[in-house]
Amino acid sequence: MFPTETVDNVETLLFAVVVLGILLLAGTLIRIVARPIRRLFLPAALIGGAVGLAFGPYGAGLFPESLIETWSGLPGVLATIVFAPMLMGVRIPKVRETYRMIVPQLLFGYMGAFLMIGVPLVVSALVLMPLWDVDRMFGTLVDVGWPGGHGTAGAMAEVYQEHGWSAGVSLGLTSATVGLVFGITVGMALVNWGVSRGHVTAFGPASETADDRSSDILPESRRTPIGRTAFNKDLVDSLTFHVTLVAVAVLIGWVLQYFIELVVPGMPLFPLAMIGGGIVQAVIGRTPLRGTVDAASLRTIQAVALDLLIVSAVASIHLPLVIDNAGALAVLMVLAAGLAIGFFFLAGPRLFQQNWFEQAIVNFGSLTGVSSVGLMLLRTVDPDLSTITGKAYALSKPFRSPFIGGGLITALVPILAFTRGPLLTGAIFIALFLILLLAARLLGFWRKPAKAARVASSV
Repeated sequence: MFPTETVDNVETLLFAVVVLGILLLAGTLIRIVARPIRRLFLPAALIGGAVGLAFGPYGAGLFPESLIETWSGLPGVLATIVFAPMLMGVRIPKVRETYRMIVPQLLFGYMGAFLMIGVPLVVSALVLMPLWDVDRMFGTLVDVGWPGGHGTAGAMAEVYQEHGWSAGVSLGLTSATVGLVFGITVGMALVNWGVSRGHVTAFGPASETADDRSSDILPESRRTPIGRTAFNKDLVDSLTFHVTLVAVAVLIGWVLQYFIELVVPGMPLFPLAMIGGGIVQAVIGRTPLRGTVDAASLRTIQAVALDLLIVSAVASIHLPLVIDNAGALAVLMVLAAGLAIGFFFLAGPRLFQQNWFEQAIVNFGSLTGVSSVGLMLLRTVDPDLSTITGKAYALSKPFRSPFIGGGLITALVPILAFTRGPLLTGAIFIALFLILLLAARLLGFWRKPAKAARVASSV
């Protein structure tokens, strides 16, 4: 049940992590100094990973293949740490209180995710597999890389390798990079379009947009603590206590994985660790320790693991595999781009009765380049968070994150594509998209754009 083998060389692992830290520092300095890169909002971890790739065996050759091999084994472990605290330190909102606000967000999120799962799988089965003989899991690269991002792409290494498709790891990371750049650049283009057409209600000349930032170093007035202390220092450090909670969540995840794999072989650990985190939260909420769980401390642990995950994953991309699959991957990326833009214009003005552009753009960012891109685009059009978008988006996340965009459904799709075939799996998710569309219409959430605009103007 548990991996109890002896680690061959702990110092080798330490050196690998040290070099990752240096790459992350290099990425931070490059983004601070290079204004064009800063304007693209590329995270330091992605930049550092690209530097590591440039100095690896397929670049300058400074880093040996043995070091790259060590890095390639880290993303799956780090992803488990990233996902384990996902349901800890948060309060699940009551649906009855926030129904009208969060349901459109949920519909947009789930419909967009199902579309990005189903259509690429069907196209992969009908076009890409006959033309390029790609793997039956090839169509999952869109959902894994775009809504999932680099963290999910790295985490899915366990699934792809378990089912005999090691190339999926490098291709998933490449897909995530394309999605990130696309989400930022096209997202900003959509923002400019929305401003010019008068769809952005909170935008004004005095607003600070994302392009106005001259530095990534925050002034003293905008700096926030990374967590709160809940214990006396002679008992335990608060951050250490939160690390122990993550450890318990991962342990529960291992137990769940053992029993689930008796029925569903190849189930990855990271979504089960997330369920373990929910169990920890439920239990600790009924003990005297319930007030000691600090969400900011848990997010700090996640952030450290995620940064190291992205650096190690990108730096260990196997470039020859990407080049060999360049044609099919290009078709898939163009398809994903078309789906994301088309769904933005189709669903945005119809699902959201109030502040449709702001609510659609934050979800567009999440659909193409994970939540951080969505929040960046939202801050651009709504810098003071004066619309309902920020609250609605935040309230909907607990009902989305555990399942789509890197959650349980994302983890299961490659397994379904492998066992049931991409055509059937894709058809199922397209059917789910159509069912949600019908439900949205019957419940009155899917309106004609003109009608939605009239409702918004009267609020």
